Amino acid sequence: MGHTSDFGIAKITSVVSSTTIATSVGKDQNSSNAMKGSMGYIAPEYGVSGKVSTEGDVYSYVILLLEMFTGRRPTDNKFQDGHTLHNLVKTSLPERESWSIAALRIGITCSMESPKDRMEIGGTANKLCSIKNLFLREADHGGEKEEADIEEEGTPNI
Repeated sequence: MGHTSDFGIAKITSVVSSTTIATSVGKDQNSSNAMKGSMGYIAPEYGVSGKVSTEGDVYSYVILLLEMFTGRRPTDNKFQDGHTLHNLVKTSLPERESWSIAALRIGITCSMESPKDRMEIGGTANKLCSIKNLFLREADHGGEKEEADIEEEGTPNI
């Protein structure tokens, strides 16, 4: 299960030299310099380079978002041999759009394995706020909006 300590690692460690940061996976887990994170929620690049970034924070946040929508943890036994929560969601999305599908599309974009392929945190936050507003309007009107309404809201297909 993800923890709030998995998010904001880049900000917390920005005052620490990047040369002293190491992941706790496969390293000395008793070291005070070891970067800790929950398996499955910590960005893949942290295990390779140990360098923190806001892209890694986005990854951790969105993996939790995908877990909340799917009910599956990224550490589920189903996710072995290259199968991931990211891939499950990506291959399961219908063509039809709604606020929930738009949120999942953001999750797919932000959980890409490579940090350079992920959406930046500012864009992620703006899109999620737009989706929240769309959800609240739908709740007030008792129905789902059409795809055109979602695009008008600023959350086009990703």
